Amino acid sequence: MTYKMNIAGLERDLPLCPVTDDLYIAAFVLFGDAELTTACASELLKRIPPDSYDYMITAEAKGIPLIHEMARLSGADHYFLARKGSKVYMQDPIHVSVRSITTLRQQDLFLGADDCAKMKGKRILIVDDVISTGESLHALEKLVQAAGGIVSGKAAILAEGDALNRKDITVLGPLPVFNADGTIKG
Repeated sequence: MTYKMNIAGLERDLPLCPVTDDLYIAAFVLFGDAELTTACASELLKRIPPDSYDYMITAEAKGIPLIHEMARLSGADHYFLARKGSKVYMQDPIHVSVRSITTLRQQDLFLGADDCAKMKGKRILIVDDVISTGESLHALEKLVQAAGGIVSGKAAILAEGDALNRKDITVLGPLPVFNADGTIKG
């Protein structure tokens, strides 16, 4: 089963994947789709005032192509990546825990001291591919605040479920959730 949708002017067939017996989500994955990544990055940047943030951050891994392309298109020389594990090159990392709808277990997000120092006192735009429960977004907010940064905005390509009603997130469009038979949940 797939769901056909128009995203940033491009049509894509998204495979439906089970989360529970009666809840399916459409798999929206930018990896490998350079055309879609560029189109989405460009459209998001049109909706976010360039003077509203100093840096952008995303969580590893699905947001990486998006934030990289947004940085490239906007001329930014740096963006932050919250890693899912502490790396040997990270000095004195800070971390927060998260459990998102697409992750079957709790995960930690890490940011090294060098990134924390660069982020301190700066306005940070949180970027993600899809916002659903908001848990990943909340974890990134906590990480930015722990580093001394100021969350100045939140952006995602798509919002699904309860995230559709949030007014604090800039999104390109809605992504419905589905019943097991492929029909959109009402």
